[in-house]
Amino acid sequence: MFTGLIQAVGEVVKLEGGWLEVAYTAPGDWEPVQVGESIAISGACLTVVTSDPFLGFDLSEETLKKTSLGTAQTVNLERALRVGDRLGGHLVQGHVDGVGRLVSHQETDQATVMRFEVPEGRYLIEKGSVALEGVSLTVVDLDRNQFDVWVIPHTLAHTNLGKLKVGDPVNVEYDQVAKYLERLTRFDERA
Repeated sequence: MFTGLIQAVGEVVKLEGGWLEVAYTAPGDWEPVQVGESIAISGACLTVVTSDPFLGFDLSEETLKKTSLGTAQTVNLERALRVGDRLGGHLVQGHVDGVGRLVSHQETDQATVMRFEVPEGRYLIEKGSVALEGVSLTVVDLDRNQFDVWVIPHTLAHTNLGKLKVGDPVNVEYDQVAKYLERLTRFDERA
């Protein structure tokens, strides 16, 4: 489980077949990364296979098919939530639902308004949560499969969102409550 609050940004140094290596600078409060622990890499929960000198991860065909990691250059990192940690974003599982794309961005005095298009707009609600590239964000101005997020300067500076260009792919994880409700509704209809 994660919160969608990014702790570090890393650079992809190797992506070959089903192998990913990420270089990063650990924040001062991080304990050493352990082999076997889970880290969300741009929203995808991956298991650390090697940790020195780079973080190394095995990527399954499903991960490569459902995420943008196959073309990523810069990635967001978040270590798994520990019992007792603060939950400052929203509950994020690290199970990417699909790949969306940046449609537009516009600077305002206090934030950058970024418009995204995602595969399934039905899982979104106004002022609800969505994770893009692992970042917990609030849905604004929802119109079918497109919506805005208002990204503050701190988030732009401390995640890979500030490097996105129009058309770039983003990993999307919808709020899990909507997915559970849909499943329960469909299950009742089949019975």
